[in-house]
Amino acid sequence: MWQLMRALFILGWCDKISLMEQPLTVIGGGLAGTEAAWQAASLGVPVRLYEMRPQKNTPAHVTNKLAELVCSNSLGSYLPHKAPGVLKAELRGLGSMILECAQQTAVPAGSSLAVDREGFAELVTEKIDKTPLIELVREEVTKIPNTPTIIATGPLTSDALAKEIQALSGQEYMYFYDALSPIVHYESIDFSIAYRQSRYDKGEQVDGDYINCPMTKEEYDRFVAALLEGELITLKQFEQEDQHFFEGCMPIEQIARRGEKALAFGPMRPVGLTDPRTGKRPFAVVQLRQDNLMGSLFNIVGFQTNLKWGEQRRILRLIPGLEKAEFLRYGMMHRNTYINAPQLLHPTLQYRGRSNLYFAGQITGVEGYMGNAATGLLAGLNAARMMKGKLPVIMPTMTMLGALCHYVTHAEAKNFQPMKANFGLFPMPPNNLPKSDRYRWYSERALTNMRRFTRSNGINYDRVVAEAVTEMEK
Repeated sequence: MWQLMRALFILGWCDKISLMEQPLTVIGGGLAGTEAAWQAASLGVPVRLYEMRPQKNTPAHVTNKLAELVCSNSLGSYLPHKAPGVLKAELRGLGSMILECAQQTAVPAGSSLAVDREGFAELVTEKIDKTPLIELVREEVTKIPNTPTIIATGPLTSDALAKEIQALSGQEYMYFYDALSPIVHYESIDFSIAYRQSRYDKGEQVDGDYINCPMTKEEYDRFVAALLEGELITLKQFEQEDQHFFEGCMPIEQIARRGEKALAFGPMRPVGLTDPRTGKRPFAVVQLRQDNLMGSLFNIVGFQTNLKWGEQRRILRLIPGLEKAEFLRYGMMHRNTYINAPQLLHPTLQYRGRSNLYFAGQITGVEGYMGNAATGLLAGLNAARMMKGKLPVIMPTMTMLGALCHYVTHAEAKNFQPMKANFGLFPMPPNNLPKSDRYRWYSERALTNMRRFTRSNGINYDRVVAEAVTEMEK
């Protein structure tokens, strides 16, 4: 059955273009694009990787480095029985270049994998530059090539290429809005109020990996009132008419409008934390997470916002401990574009109307840094396999990567929304297991399925690396 399904995807392709006649074109130098290029080159396929920066910049990027992170610097949980941790384990075994670079530039973040964003981007750029089979081209692509191509242009696809994709698919785009969190200087934080602690004291640092700014109910109410009255950046007309916020990147002012305690039960939840001044749990808390290796910069966790910059400075300084905060970067919101993947893509990430065209990353509706890298890995693997005369693969839905790709290619097209790696993508286990046992069962089943699948399909997979439990994961 699997062989038959895969064979259907390549019918009509081999008579249109000779294998290896042209290098594989990868459009987009973000997490998905660089991972795809790296995987294809590792399999002996020449790659031409296009990145339009610095020739043409985006509203969110500030450097010309590949794989620049513009939102959070966290790549999610490293715990082996959390959904993001399972995905990381699968990617470790598959030899993910992005995950390797993240591990080499990691900063303290408790049980999560967070990186020094500048060091991470520099390392990815260096690896791509030093790979002989990858040619990095600093140009904007405005036309989709007819040769084997992976489109991994991410949330800020240029208007010219977006129009090309829209013309190809004949469908309208959908949009949601991604908001960036502010970053503050460590030395400007008042530690007579703020304190270090990880939730339930889980962290590598003696005093915890997170900086916490506790609030009383009165301080919380004052902050929320100011937030609700804050002046927002004026959106362009088309943005005002079509605002669709992805739940995981909801601006704090939007969350506050949901109810009086919405923030206290959301990004400002105080569970697992104790204010050392009172010995009690605060009413609400604002957490800051290290953003660079030096520990001089911290981002405000979950505080994506579209407030005007002057308003951000005024309102965020109402947070106890941040009264004199110096901001390296203010929050901002930008348009994020993704295709209607259930109608356009096969689970191999091939375009339904053209089997030598692939999509990967956030443009497919996959959310989360590692999800983007994972789809890049699969697209690069499948493109290389087909260029070498092999069949593409569909990852088993019992693996996290397979479940994620299955979701974005099989969800209800009418109400399709972006999705992160999560255990809700898996069917329930046969027995009524407690949640903790169920998550362990999901994890073990996913890694077992990935190991068996890769072995039967001749895909390189390092079981020892995949299933190794680091000190951070314990």
